[in-house]
Amino acid sequence: MPKDPKDLRSARWFAPDDLRSMGHRSRAMQMGWSGEDWEGKPVIAIINTWSDLSPCHHHLRDRAEWVKRGILQAGGTPAELPVHDFAEQFLKPTSMLYRNLGAIEVEETLRSHPVDGVVLMGGCDKSTPALVMGAVSMGLPMIFLPAGAMLRGNYAGQKLGSGTDVWKYWDERRAGNIGAAEWEGVQGGIARSYGTCMTMGTASTMMSIAEGFGLTLPGASSIPAPDASHKRMAATCGRRIVDMVWDDLTPDRIITPAATRNAVTVAMATGCSTNAIIHLIAMARRAGVPLTLDDIDAIGRTTPVIANIRPSGDTYLMEDFFYAGGLPALMKELGDKLDLSVTTVTGQTLGDDIAPAKNFNADVIRPLSNPVYSEGSLAVLRGNLAPDGAVIKPAAMDPKFQTHKGPAIVADSYDALKEIINDEDYPMTPDSVLVLRNAGPQGGPGMPEWGMIPMPKALLKLGLRDMVRLSDARMSGTSYGACILHVAPEAFIGGPLALIETGDIIEVDVPNRSLNVQLSEAELDQRRAAWVAPAPRYQRGYGWMFARHIQQADKGCDFNYLETGFGAPVPEPDIH
Repeated sequence: MPKDPKDLRSARWFAPDDLRSMGHRSRAMQMGWSGEDWEGKPVIAIINTWSDLSPCHHHLRDRAEWVKRGILQAGGTPAELPVHDFAEQFLKPTSMLYRNLGAIEVEETLRSHPVDGVVLMGGCDKSTPALVMGAVSMGLPMIFLPAGAMLRGNYAGQKLGSGTDVWKYWDERRAGNIGAAEWEGVQGGIARSYGTCMTMGTASTMMSIAEGFGLTLPGASSIPAPDASHKRMAATCGRRIVDMVWDDLTPDRIITPAATRNAVTVAMATGCSTNAIIHLIAMARRAGVPLTLDDIDAIGRTTPVIANIRPSGDTYLMEDFFYAGGLPALMKELGDKLDLSVTTVTGQTLGDDIAPAKNFNADVIRPLSNPVYSEGSLAVLRGNLAPDGAVIKPAAMDPKFQTHKGPAIVADSYDALKEIINDEDYPMTPDSVLVLRNAGPQGGPGMPEWGMIPMPKALLKLGLRDMVRLSDARMSGTSYGACILHVAPEAFIGGPLALIETGDIIEVDVPNRSLNVQLSEAELDQRRAAWVAPAPRYQRGYGWMFARHIQQADKGCDFNYLETGFGAPVPEPDIH
């Protein structure tokens, strides 16, 4: 049933004839508001992640104005509320350290203000999960506005993909095949507009997942940031959220177990980032859906990659994907692999949303009969090195490494790793397995994207461009190669990765989903008894809190006290 205006949440601040509400009304009038702004109208929060140090979101200051236009057109009152910007390129040691902080900020910003619904504006890697996690935990009607990908890059007539081509050209620079002029040309041509990475990196992956959950307007995740239709989509988000408030269309009606399976299926079919696994688990669990690594791997086994987009694909970028029909066209190709009966933010079923979609380029969006890769983008490995799981992206690696055995070369820190990979004469072979540890959620700290370990110069000079690399870190979704990531438990807290030594034989079997070191349990126990825990990374502040409450990668790296089942429900604020 449509909501009665007197039942609007914001009315608790503005409607009563008492002292506190008089204060709220007078302060609203101080900003130029009048009774026409709050009497019988929903107040809509616009959560904006714009900042001067966020190139992916640099257009969101403008897009907020288009959202406001839509809200006003639909009879609502807009209120823009800025939050943390999640600037992937500049935050150190890693933006992942701040994802949960951002989620807390979003949840508490919404809880503490007189708002009835929210438009979430983001897209750069950690912003999508942070915004969704916080808003889901709050429970107000919400719609996600994806920032959109930048235009495709260009250098010397070559189409460049952000991230992916950086790694490729950097290897060639280190191998001595290109010089400073070419490197600077790539630098100037790879990011030509505002917007997120235009490969199927973590940003595009997470925006697609948001649409897969049903949290965006149909096709919104595929629109390039500079395209004029992005402005029109922003205004439509503003109009739609007002209707969602009146219909009381809250996220618990959208993020269901079936919608979660859809989101995972979409992720696998797009050739998603390895980071998707961590964020999918965290987002689902905030909604009370107990998603696991095994659930994700099972869906991946039966969902081929059909988006021919770098780095899993060989040619195309997100702009091409948009022209081909975008995510609605991909979802239509997936057919009965999706549950089309779920409800989305449109108030319709997913089936209704994608019914008009068409695939305009069957090489960009492949049919199921002609996939880019026969299984999903990611695989989950387990064994005595990763009892709680590890992740690999088989769709973006040299197939010969899917079954591999070789001696470990172990680095305890990123600085130690750089010494190894920059030494042209370091003793290693193509079979060597390069290991980085102490780079997980606590060890990093924050689990930085160090898992895309650059190829060692000793192998680059042999003409090699891939090898098996193993870590408890993450890697950029724009990356590629035989990189095994998210090893859990991490080395910093005494996981098995902490126990291996240079020369130990590592065995990888992707088809059988296994990852082991050739050591007996007795030897591992002996090493475990001798292991000494490293000193904590932080002694104060947010980092201190982070280290005490962060969960491991297999549980989504959320804080334990933010899970749906933790403690008593949080009451609405007592405003009187």
